[in-house]
Amino acid sequence: MARRKNLSAKEVALYGLLIALAFVLSYVESLIPISFGVPGVKLGLANLAVITALYTVGVPGAAFISLVRIVLMGFTFGTPSMILYSLAGGALSLLVMAALKRFRAFGMIGISVAGGAAHNIGQIAVAAAVVEQAALFAYLPVLLAAGTAAGAVIGLVGGLVVRRVRRAIRSA
Repeated sequence: MARRKNLSAKEVALYGLLIALAFVLSYVESLIPISFGVPGVKLGLANLAVITALYTVGVPGAAFISLVRIVLMGFTFGTPSMILYSLAGGALSLLVMAALKRFRAFGMIGISVAGGAAHNIGQIAVAAAVVEQAALFAYLPVLLAAGTAAGAVIGLVGGLVVRRVRRAIRSA
C-alpha cells in the first residue's frame, strides 16, 4: 500500500487558491452569455486553474481540483445532469492533457487545445448516450472550433500563470 503524502501548508494554500480560482472563473463564465446557435459553447475559463494545477501540483492534484470545482458548481448553480456532463468532459480532458504532458507531445498551448477538444467530445458523448441521439454529434464541429480557440487562449494565459505561481512558491 502506498504511503500517503502529507501536504505542507504551502501546498494546502495552493490547492485552496486553485479551487477558489476554478470556482470563481466557472461562476464568471456562467454570467457571460455566449450563443453560436449550439448549446454548450463556453470559454472554459475554469480550465485555467486545471492546467495551472497540472503543471504545478501534478495530475492527482489537478484531478482533485477539477472534481471539487465540478461538484461545487453543480450543487451551487447546476443540475445533476450538468454534473454528469462536466465530469465526463473534465475526466477525458484531464486524461488527454496528462498523457500529452507525460509524453511531451506538445507545449502548454497544444495540451490546453487538446484538453478543450477532449472536454467537448466527452460531454457530447455522454449527452448523446443519455438522450439516445447520435445526431448530437452534429454539434461537434462548432464545439471543437470554439474549444480550440478557447484552449489556445487558456494555454497561453496558463503559461504566464504557471511561471508566476512557481516563482511565488520558490520565494515563499
